[in-house]
This record gives sequence, structure tokens and C-alpha cells, in this order.
Amino acid sequence: MAADLISIPCTLMRGGTSKGPYFLSTDLPADRQQLAAILLAVMGSPDVRQIDGIGGADTLTSKVAIVGPSDRDDVDVEYLFAQVSIDKAVVDFAPSCGNMLAAVGPFAIEQGLVTALPDATTISIHNVNTDALIDAVVRTSAAGDVLYSGDTSIDGVPGTASPIICRYKNIAGSKTSGLLPTGNPSEQINGIDVSLIDVSVPMMMLRAQDVGLTGSESKAEIDANSALFELIESMRLQAGNRMGLGDVSESVVPKVALLSKPRKGGSITSRYLVPDRCHAAHAVTGGMCVASCCQLKGSIADGLADIAYRDQEQIIIEHPSGVLDVEISVSGHDQQMQVEYAAVVRTARKLFQGEVFIPISQE
Repeated sequence: MAADLISIPCTLMRGGTSKGPYFLSTDLPADRQQLAAILLAVMGSPDVRQIDGIGGADTLTSKVAIVGPSDRDDVDVEYLFAQVSIDKAVVDFAPSCGNMLAAVGPFAIEQGLVTALPDATTISIHNVNTDALIDAVVRTSAAGDVLYSGDTSIDGVPGTASPIICRYKNIAGSKTSGLLPTGNPSEQINGIDVSLIDVSVPMMMLRAQDVGLTGSESKAEIDANSALFELIESMRLQAGNRMGLGDVSESVVPKVALLSKPRKGGSITSRYLVPDRCHAAHAVTGGMCVASCCQLKGSIADGLADIAYRDQEQIIIEHPSGVLDVEISVSGHDQQMQVEYAAVVRTARKLFQGEVFIPISQE
């Protein structure tokens, strides 16, 4: 091995519609500044091609999951998510990623953090970023091996795989004071109606029509609309302050969704911004926040969403690659609405396992 490189055990996995390296927390420093420097070197940032690292030059493939044992009696493993900027030397630990979370259970089993049971194994996960608790049900063999093959398909991923059921609890107020950080189902920023909601991830949601869109635009069409992103960013910075997040100019939260009526039999159409480009599909955490917005009367989704306002609803979110199905259970539909849980079905696959090498100066 080269004298000027260090190696770190690493497993590359696809989780839902995202992909990235998974690490054991014991193989990385706890100090966030040191950790960020290592992750930037691992992914090859800042560089639009991430040519000197293992990042895929896309927001969906510049993600990292760090997993370790938990000291809590009600939790099996701790999960820390990191969004690594592609063209900036920035690592954001504020948000979570529900797609990457889909592979946390399989990774934990394969790393010996959890003992698998025959047929199915439930792993209790604490998301460090948002303090959410998630139960992930993973199919396992009689011998205790993770089963990756199956007949479940999710939009945004080719082929089929084994289903992983993820049920999220304690998700209101992930980074702010609660479901409605400002206390309002809707308000105005720059004269445009918005809903500022925090369920799994803080978000600013607005009607696509209010910014000159139909809501059915493709990812490429939205990404090419520089005037839209200039407007959205000015609004997002104000939303961050109102939500108690302070200066969010160097953070990816709050995220943004452009909502419109469903067109293909779903409940709502969403274009999810991450935030400087459009997601190719839809974030799971963002999907749970959009689903909550749909359940809240007086929000900007009121009048757009095709739902019956039942306490337990199946919210089908139409996105550029298909749909995301979110089961959500709430109590009430007004400003005092309580989110009991939200659940999604994802899939995951192990891609390779070995060591990733970085310059020793980044250790």
C-alpha cells in the first residue's frame, strides 16, 4: 500500500433511489470537522466531476451513511447521514435521507451490528440528524443472510428487489420547534403563498403555478430555469430564518417542493428541489413532509391534493420518475395536527465492499 494513502473499510450500496458509501462509525472520527474533510476526500469534492473520488457527480450519488451501535435500549443502530456537496467543500449533516436509510438495515446485519432472524428482521434505527426513530423490516434467510432479490419495484430504480418496509416515528419538528415552526399552515414570502412544514425534513412548499410553472415540467426543464432557482433561493433564505434555522445559505435545508394537482391518478404532483436542482425522483423524507402538507387543511396543498382527509391516508406523490407511495397516520387536520407515523416501501442492494483510499493529509 502507498505510504501516503490511508484506507477506510467501505461498502457501496444503493438505498432506494440514492447511492453512496456506508461506513462503520468506529472507522471514522467523531469530530465533525475532521469527518467532513475525510468525506470530501472520499467523494472527490469539490469538483463537478468528482473525478478524484467515488462520488457520482450527482446529488443522488454524493451521499454518505455512517452506522454504528446504539447505547439506547430501544434502538439497535445509530444512523448519521451526510450530504456531500459536489462543487463546494461543504458537507451538510443537517438533513436525513430516507432512501439511503433503506440500506442501513442490511448494512447493519452484514456488519454484525444486528443478529438476523429467519424470514424477516426488524431493525430499530435512530437517525442522528433528525432524532427520528425508524423500524426497518428486512427480508432475511433462515441462515441469517440478507435477501436482496425480490419482486418489488420502486420508480426511479430499474428492475425489482426485495422490499424493505420503513416506518418513521417522532418525525415532526426534525430541526425546528415542531410541525409548523411559524404556527401557520400557510403564509407569504415575496408575495407568494408558501407552507413552512417540518416533518422528517424542514421544507418550504409552494404552488408550481405561483412561480409560472405547470408542475409537470421535467427535471431537465426545471434545472435549466436559472430565474426560478434565483427566486426560490431568495425565498428559501427567508424561510430558513422564519423557521428558526438561521442563515441557511450553506445548508441544503429547508428543502423546497413545487406542488400541483395530480395527473396520473395519484394524490399530488411534486417537483422536489435539493435545493439548487430538481430531484430525479423524490426524497423519502421530503415525501413524508409533502404527505403531511396534504393532510393539513389551510396549507398550500389544500385544493390541490386529491385526498379525503382521513386520519390514515395513502398519499401517492407523482414525481419525474413515477410515484412515491407514503402511508401517513395523523391526528387532526388543523394547526394542532399530530403526525403519528409515516411509512414507505423501499429496496436496496449491496454493490461492492472493500476499502476506499484517501491522501493521508486528510486523515
